[in-house]
Amino acid sequence: MADTLTDTGLETSPAPELDYHALNAKLNLYDAQGRIQFDADHEAARQYFLQHVNQNTVFFHDIEEKLEYLVEEGYYERDILDRYSPEFVKVAFKTAYSHRFRFETFLGAFKYYTSYTLKTFDGKRYLERFEDRVTMVALALAEGNEELAIDLINEIMTGRFQPATPTFLNEGKAQRGEPVSCFLVRIEDNMESISRGINSALQLSKRGGGVALLLTNLREQGAPIKRIENQSSGIVPVMKLLEDSFSYANQLGARQGAGAVYLHAHHPDIMRFLDTKRENADEKIRIKTLSLGVVIPDITFELAKKNEDMYLFSPYDVERVYGVPFSEISVSEKYHEMVDDSRIRKSKVKARKFFQTIAEIQFESGYPYVMFEDTVNRANPIDGKVVMSNLCSEILQVSEPSQLNEDLTYKHIGKDISCNLGSLNIAKTMESPDFARTIRTAVRGLTAVSDQTHMHSVPSIDRGNSESHAIGLGQMNLHGFLARESIYYGSEEALDFTNVYFATVLFHVLSASNELAVERGESFVGFEKSDYANGKFFTKYREQDFLPTTDKVKEIFERNNLHVPTRQDWAELADRIASTGLYNRNLQAVPPTGSISYINNSTSSIHPIVSKIEIRKEGKIGRVYYPAPYMTNENLSFYQDAYEIGYEKIIDTYAVATQHVDQGLSLTLFFSDTATTRDLNKAQIYAWRKGIKTIYYVRLRQAALEGTEVQGCVSCML
Repeated sequence: MADTLTDTGLETSPAPELDYHALNAKLNLYDAQGRIQFDADHEAARQYFLQHVNQNTVFFHDIEEKLEYLVEEGYYERDILDRYSPEFVKVAFKTAYSHRFRFETFLGAFKYYTSYTLKTFDGKRYLERFEDRVTMVALALAEGNEELAIDLINEIMTGRFQPATPTFLNEGKAQRGEPVSCFLVRIEDNMESISRGINSALQLSKRGGGVALLLTNLREQGAPIKRIENQSSGIVPVMKLLEDSFSYANQLGARQGAGAVYLHAHHPDIMRFLDTKRENADEKIRIKTLSLGVVIPDITFELAKKNEDMYLFSPYDVERVYGVPFSEISVSEKYHEMVDDSRIRKSKVKARKFFQTIAEIQFESGYPYVMFEDTVNRANPIDGKVVMSNLCSEILQVSEPSQLNEDLTYKHIGKDISCNLGSLNIAKTMESPDFARTIRTAVRGLTAVSDQTHMHSVPSIDRGNSESHAIGLGQMNLHGFLARESIYYGSEEALDFTNVYFATVLFHVLSASNELAVERGESFVGFEKSDYANGKFFTKYREQDFLPTTDKVKEIFERNNLHVPTRQDWAELADRIASTGLYNRNLQAVPPTGSISYINNSTSSIHPIVSKIEIRKEGKIGRVYYPAPYMTNENLSFYQDAYEIGYEKIIDTYAVATQHVDQGLSLTLFFSDTATTRDLNKAQIYAWRKGIKTIYYVRLRQAALEGTEVQGCVSCML
């Protein structure tokens, strides 16, 4: 290895007049003709390499020298490379480099080199280019399958598929965390389960995953313990313990611990739960970093509509009466029965006050997330009940409680949930020469994440993952694609495209999972009890078409030579799945896609942009500017931001997509600084009526600071 800091094949040039940071900042300044200076950002990306990356990248003469060094020094896992011949490994790296990849934006390059690439142990020099990271991820996921490895390299290098941050960050590295995005863990109403839950949060957080925990089944403040009245401290002390746990455990400093807790709306501690996020809350109860989520059934909306009280039921008594944890009860179905049952302690609060409080807290903090319990479970194709969501509110899977002995060993290992995520870039995927192969490759890549993950420290996660093979294929860059095609977000044509695209993706993810089941002779545990097996899931696809209805969308699919499945196609797929099964219990989930959107040059998830030129604060470098993908000075009108578009069109878009996604979609609601709590309540009701499953954050636009941004300053109230 040469003792220089320039990588091979990288151009050099004399020192420019402006550094990359100053060039990027030109995005915030119009030129003499009043136009946005996109070229300045392109030059910023180029100068970032010339001024910084090249000078801080370790030089190797060839790939053989590089790989030998990285393995010998403990940077790469030898067994990953040993699954392939040396000749094929060279082919794989050459395939990646043949794409002649360049970052489209300065922020994309900056994000990659700051957050993803392999660095020397002292953190001062770079050991990988983007192509190297992609190749190692592909080789790790393909597990010796040369065809799959090349397919993954091509899909990631072209930007059609992007693994989620934990996978892209960790795969192939010797010193790494888990490639899994997040975990969902139940806590039951006993000290053993609480202790296990806190330990699980620590174990999972140190491996880099966000962790959500269910608190619904814990008895409320003042409930009896061993029949002695007024003994329970309720859920808030547990929340404080969890918050401290997440602040302590992180993935080698690479990702901070992050946690969320979910509570049912009809739990007696619900108002205390919400009050922990108030700005003026007492420090003894105030929750600063833990995320909050509320599970709301249909009955709560009905009570609010009638301006009635909503009764809150003691989980301790509900479990004694019904023999199952409170979370397993359908409150909408059993509500009046429980109100009339004298064996169940209950308190009450005005339903409208409950919704008013949620809106107030969302104004102050952006929380809580909301899961519409009955909507989720009506759409759930799997036997069992979905009782919570995750840190980003897109994971919706069935879980099973565990039973513990006094020494915290398992009497019965239940099933908890892990999230194996990655996203398609809609704009690039629509251009794929083989749409079905792109999705097949993504499904196989994500399935490999599930197959390779073994969380022995949390056996309930391990069992849930090994029996379900669940994945979450997401989507991003919807707004970027629509604008590129001269379609306004939320318009009739936009909704038409979203409907057809998501239906087509669903067809191919199911086909890919069925193919895996046939190859491996195995379906997920419980397939025979699912709506896939009995055919109920496919009823709407057999009875109606999901074909383009507008000329514009018809032309897009025809231009890309993309076949949209017909009723006959769906009928044949349904019969094939009923006969030969599905390998993955869950297949789709649309996450927020933060950092990976920047390196992929995509708009985040399927929501609109927050600004034509987004401002981010990135560590020591300060403000960084990110232009909306595919935006030019000629098509600016198609880049209305989320605050201009309004919540109705955003909800309409998510509602169209939701019907084709077996799990959830991270839906953020955006409001102007003049919004009231009534506006937030109206949006929640509109989302519930439209069949939305979950609501992620609530964002409020702050008044703009003059000269700081082309389209005004955006602040997320978190």
